[in-house]
This record gives sequence, structure tokens and C-alpha cells, in this order.
Amino acid sequence: MATNNVKLIHSFGQSIWLDFIDRQIMTSGKLKSLIDDDGVRGVTSNPAIFEKAITSSSDYDADIRALADSGKTNEELFFSLAIKDIQKATDLFKGVYDESKGEDGYVSLEVSPFLALDTEGTTKQALELWKAVGRDNVMIKIPGTQPGLAAIRKTISEGLNINVTLLFGLPRYEAVAEAYISGLEDRVAAGKSVEGISSVASFFLSRIDVLVDPMLDEKGLGDLKGEVAIASAKKAYEIYKKIFSSDRWKKLAAKGAKPQRLLWASTSSKNPAFKDTKYVEALIGPDTVDTVPLETIEAFRDHGVAANVLENGLDKATEALDRLKKAGIDIDKITQQLEDEGIDKFNKPFEKLLQSIEDQKAKV
Repeated sequence: MATNNVKLIHSFGQSIWLDFIDRQIMTSGKLKSLIDDDGVRGVTSNPAIFEKAITSSSDYDADIRALADSGKTNEELFFSLAIKDIQKATDLFKGVYDESKGEDGYVSLEVSPFLALDTEGTTKQALELWKAVGRDNVMIKIPGTQPGLAAIRKTISEGLNINVTLLFGLPRYEAVAEAYISGLEDRVAAGKSVEGISSVASFFLSRIDVLVDPMLDEKGLGDLKGEVAIASAKKAYEIYKKIFSSDRWKKLAAKGAKPQRLLWASTSSKNPAFKDTKYVEALIGPDTVDTVPLETIEAFRDHGVAANVLENGLDKATEALDRLKKAGIDIDKITQQLEDEGIDKFNKPFEKLLQSIEDQKAKV
């Protein structure tokens, strides 16, 4: 039997997670076959994914009607629905979680996007969701905003698994790794174990190129089109290797702590001129995760090329970012803009989702 291209990625040390969830994919057996046949090792969700799931099918209508008189707010009602899905998915991935000794098999649930700039609100809701899901292989998603950093540190110190989302820039990525390590150190200082805690830092890719590419031609940097996000990711991996081989880290590793892996997100090609598997192919390498939409998984299964390439051309990546800087393109400003827009991109579907729950309740 021919080797499955998606499954092959794992032989290079990278885990593929599915960037999608709905009830249909679980009840139809499709998610199970993605685990068995394609070697998919986890799931990530976000407000936009849930909005699509809930508004484009009738799978949730009965639950919404049943909860309509519960006195819950629309947001609480949404989380009741989402938690049910997340629990079902974590149970499907329990085998992967056990077999990989807690390396993979995670399903991510995000705090309300309305809390993206609220440290205390994020911390409180993360702890509530963690308790409500009640599964060792759930990850709570917290945006890597400036106010999110303290929430990441606090929730890690409380022993939660955290998926840090909405990362675009290298300085912020370093701050997130710092928050993770500090959270583990707080835990050690409190006499608690750091074993079994898992975290990923989700670095968003294709949106960087969507914003930067139109600026390149006028600066005479047309050859860098579609390359800036990949260059940034390669540099992030370089930072990752440095941080998680430091003496400071080794003290935690000796106590059983696991490195916070980099996760590549936003990996579907937004530009039709690019190969549809471009971002997945460019960043395969050890100790990383790539969360991939269903259609990109299907494209990769069909014609993707798996090879260990993440550390190839590091000097080229450095040079690409230097050229941007010299041309007066401020990548830090761009990544901050992307973070602001990213919050908005999750707030809007979340508002739409809450409205659709309201409309459903009205039909009761």
C-alpha cells in the first residue's frame, strides 16, 4: 500500500492537527479515519470554526432549544455546546494521547475572543473551561496579546495545558516562551509537579504574506513574495531551539517539564498563485505541530511533499528579514496590526454566533 503523504510528516517529528471541528465530522466517523489513516494527532478550534459549525447545520438546534430556558447567557449557552463537542473529540483522541505519553492527542478550546485584552477575565474563564471539560488532553487557547502574557503564566502555574494563539511576531513569541517557563518555575516554587503539562505557541503564517506581499513590488523585493511568513517561522524555530536548550530550561526539563512546541497556524494558501500545500511543505521539522484545515490535509494527501526542511536556508531567512528592514518595511508594526485584526476576525464571527443562538432560542 502506498504511504499516506500526511502520515509521512510524522516520521520527521512533526504532528499534524486538524484545524476544524463540528459534530458531523465526529458522528460520521470521518475524524476517526483522519486519526487512523492520515495520522492526525490533535484538533484546534476557534470562534470562527464554531460559528461555521453551529450556523451552517441543524446539528445544534435541539441542544439550543433544550437550553433556551436555562437562564444561561448566549455566551454560556455557546460554551455548553462547545464543551460537549470538545469532550467528544478529546475522547476520540485519548488513544493518541496515551500512546504518545501526552505529547499529542490534544483538542483546543478558546476563551471568549471578547477577553483578548483582559488578563483577569481570560485567567478566570480559562480555569472555568478547564474544569468544565474535565479532560487531561484538552488545551485551553489564550491569545498571545500583551495582556494575555500574564494569563498564560498564571494558568500554566495552575497546571493547565495552554495553546497560545494569534502569534505573528518574533518578539512576542519570545515573550510567550518566557511566560510559559516562568509559569512552570512558579509551579516548582510552590512545590508542585511540572510533569504532564503541555503547551504550544501558535504562530500564524499566511496572513503575514497577505499583508506584506503587496508592499514588496514597490520596494523592488518582488522575489520575497510568499517568503516572509516562512522566513519568520524559521527564525521562530531558531529562537525556540535556543530557549529550550538553555541552562534555565534544563533545570525544568530535569523535573519532567516538556518544551512548549511551536505550532504553525493559518497554513492554507490564501494566494491562488501559490501551491495549496506551500506552507505545510516549507515548515516540516522535528518537535513542531502544524494545524491544518481539512481541505489542505486532503490536498497534501493527494500531492504534498514531506521532507525535513524546517532548518534549510536559515541564512536566507535571516537575509529576507534584513532586506525588509532595509527597505523600510517595519515587520513589528505589521505583526501588531495583524494581531489587532486577528482579534477582530474572531470577535465578528463570535458576535454572529451569539446572535444565531439568540435567533434559535426565539424559535422555541
